[in-house]
Amino acid sequence: MSFIHPGFLLESETALHLYEQYAAPQPIFDYHCHLPVKEIAQNRHFRNLHEIWLEGDHYKWRAMRANGLSERLCTGDASPYEKFLAWAETVPFTLRNPLYHCTHLELARYFGIHETVNSESAPRIWERANAVLASGALDVHAILKKFTVDTICTTDDPTDSLEYHAQIAASGLSTRVLPTFRPDAALRVNTPEAFNRWIDRLAQASHQNIDSFYSFLRALQQRLEDFHAAGCRLSDHGLDICYADDCSESKAIAIFDQARSGHAPSAEDHRAFASYILFFLGQHYANLGWTMQLHLGALRNVNSRAFRVHGPDTGYDTMGGTLQLHALASFLDRLEQHSSLPRTIFYNSNPFENYAFATLTGSFSAEGIPGKVQFGTGWWFLDQKDGIELQLNSLSNVGLLSRFVGMVTDSRSFLSYPRHEYFRRVLCNLLGNEMDKGQLPNDPALIGNMVRDICFHNASRYFNLPLISPANNATVLAGSQA
Repeated sequence: MSFIHPGFLLESETALHLYEQYAAPQPIFDYHCHLPVKEIAQNRHFRNLHEIWLEGDHYKWRAMRANGLSERLCTGDASPYEKFLAWAETVPFTLRNPLYHCTHLELARYFGIHETVNSESAPRIWERANAVLASGALDVHAILKKFTVDTICTTDDPTDSLEYHAQIAASGLSTRVLPTFRPDAALRVNTPEAFNRWIDRLAQASHQNIDSFYSFLRALQQRLEDFHAAGCRLSDHGLDICYADDCSESKAIAIFDQARSGHAPSAEDHRAFASYILFFLGQHYANLGWTMQLHLGALRNVNSRAFRVHGPDTGYDTMGGTLQLHALASFLDRLEQHSSLPRTIFYNSNPFENYAFATLTGSFSAEGIPGKVQFGTGWWFLDQKDGIELQLNSLSNVGLLSRFVGMVTDSRSFLSYPRHEYFRRVLCNLLGNEMDKGQLPNDPALIGNMVRDICFHNASRYFNLPLISPANNATVLAGSQA
């Protein structure tokens, strides 16, 4: 039997039945990812296995570095084939790391390859995979069709032009591709040089002359409106901590002016300014009917030497240990007091806060919006079997698993769609085992309908996303969905 077989991760016939009958047939609703929208618009064709599999994948780079390999084979000037061989050499050393599962699941689902990866099998795998790529069977649009991807929400800076989203909307692509508003740079007055360069780009994108704090806010509001017109209904923030300090308007103005003059504010003033802007944005998200996502607690770029050489998102981040709950609860409460709390999903990077995050969702319920505040799926270092189970168990024990909006790829790679299969198998195994133990009713329809909802339908109902009409490629606003 091959490693990736029908019962992969499924420990019982009950779990297999749940997966095959209720989970596997569902489309994919990928409401958070980092896929490059330009490559979707241009329907990128990949020339070799390195391009589609290793290019930009900092998870694999981390493993290769941990295995003692040269940086030349990760991000350096080695040839694509050399880099692939280096990854193949590393794979056997990833046993019990989720990369081992993902590697073989991706080879099986995309290329029909069921060999285990090692230095001996690598040349054969390279040739077979490249032949599939050369056939055109795995260009970007073919991948989206193959995995029945219903919706993609990309991650976009407020200064992005959105031109590629317009191209996709006019293309007739059956997958709905919408932008997500990611304004992290708007909070970073602590790095004035980068902040001011970003302000210049914001001024250009918004067609505003940003010469004051108020014109800065107007430019942000303009981009919110531009994104909304392009179909955006989600925001996303990647924050070390949630910002919830008190900050008056006059103080925010003074801090903004200080940063614009090229002087970095104190850490305290940075937190105050970020708190002001985050609250300003949260109110607008609520007014627009958007969902706010908060990715909290990662400790980024901890290797400063490597950061200077390679830049961000290259594998030098780690799991943070900052306590998040007081600030997060205060931020949500402040929005609630102003009747401006949008639908919200928050994700933690450290599992010791799982129960705290899960219980917080129940403190901000809303009539007519089931699961208004969500504890997001296992994220980043928790996006693996153990992390997924921990999140599911925490949410189940103190909240409503039945209202959970499910999995995302959170990926820059078009080979990441089996992450949804991986999550679905873990979910079905968890529930199937409890059915067999008598901890849940032996009622496949009852449990199966919950599985269907978690895999697709909850997300489809939760987000106020625009609908795409296949007949004329027109974008029309969806009604409020509970």
